[in-house]
Amino acid sequence: MTMLPGWSSVEVAGKPCDVFEPAAPNSHGYSAIYLHGVHSNRLVDNAVFTGEFARHGLRVITPHTGPSWWTNRIYPAFDERLTTERHILDNIVPYLKARWDIVPPRIAIFGTSMGGQGALRFAFKHPNVFPTVVGISPAIDYQLRYKDGDEVLYQMYSDAEEVRQDTATLHVHPLNWPRNILILCDPTDLRWHDSADKLRMKLAAIGIPHEHDLETSGGGHSFQYYNRMAPKALAFIAERLERERLRV
Repeated sequence: MTMLPGWSSVEVAGKPCDVFEPAAPNSHGYSAIYLHGVHSNRLVDNAVFTGEFARHGLRVITPHTGPSWWTNRIYPAFDERLTTERHILDNIVPYLKARWDIVPPRIAIFGTSMGGQGALRFAFKHPNVFPTVVGISPAIDYQLRYKDGDEVLYQMYSDAEEVRQDTATLHVHPLNWPRNILILCDPTDLRWHDSADKLRMKLAAIGIPHEHDLETSGGGHSFQYYNRMAPKALAFIAERLERERLRV
């Protein structure tokens, strides 16, 4: 795989990551963590996302974990003792501080598919660490995968209800939430659109401010759609990181 300019590979706590450093970084050190989908597709050769990172001067780190679902459950193929949630909180976030002196709230988190639900879960569970979040085609109700016989989820959960209880929707707190939320899902994404809409309705019912686009279509559950929504997602991240700076 050929890396586009600005990308490099590193190890953080012995785990592989890709890092993007723009030629002209944002002067306030804004950065983002990208969580990949179940197929672990990388962004190092993706001209659309890379172009948007460069446009906004965002430093980006993309950890590799395999089909871990970005939970606080042990996924043995990733690590026998370390969950992917703790890896992000205990290793990736400190790495951003050590390398670039970047700390919350200057860190956004976003992802696609499995990573989209992971980003939302992180933000709802840790809104002070990740006040800015974007879920692109988020696979929120991933208990559906358990019901389909997903062997990875069988290693992590005892039944589908246990999975459901760990979804982003069930981690929404009515008194403590991320200040900047964007949910994007293609209406032709028949598997995951319903759960994105249910999350939207729950946030609206509680009165949690958020933005969403569940109407724009362009490729279903695929990188064709992710690429189409990348400009919107990254513009939201850049604008909201600036808003966070001004409120501090």
